[in-house]
Amino acid sequence: MKAFTDLEVWQRSRVLRNDISQLTKSFPSEEKYRLSDQIIRSSRSVGNNIAEGHGRFHYIDSSRFLITARGSLIETLDHLIVALDEKYITEEIFNKFKGDYETCLRMLNGYITYLRNQQPQKNG
Repeated sequence: MKAFTDLEVWQRSRVLRNDISQLTKSFPSEEKYRLSDQIIRSSRSVGNNIAEGHGRFHYIDSSRFLITARGSLIETLDHLIVALDEKYITEEIFNKFKGDYETCLRMLNGYITYLRNQQPQKNG
């Protein structure tokens, strides 16, 4: 069994997490314990849940953590929309992150589908 760090979806979420971390350094200081904290937490949660799901024994358990990772990814996008609305980021920066989000979401959905297809089928 490969390590979770070998999973392309985890690697992609790591890049997104690191990019978000850099991005928040440009946010106003009054957002440090509000938007910055929230978007950092949600972006970290994506990779954390992929890793935890990878360590689970059963496919069903693993896919539950991936669904949680997907929720955290979607939350991250919502925080980016807030940053756009508050004019902390430009439309161009938002679109770059939205593209990264969409890539990560496709990968997560593919991995969830893969795991679900690994479950033994019930007869009858």
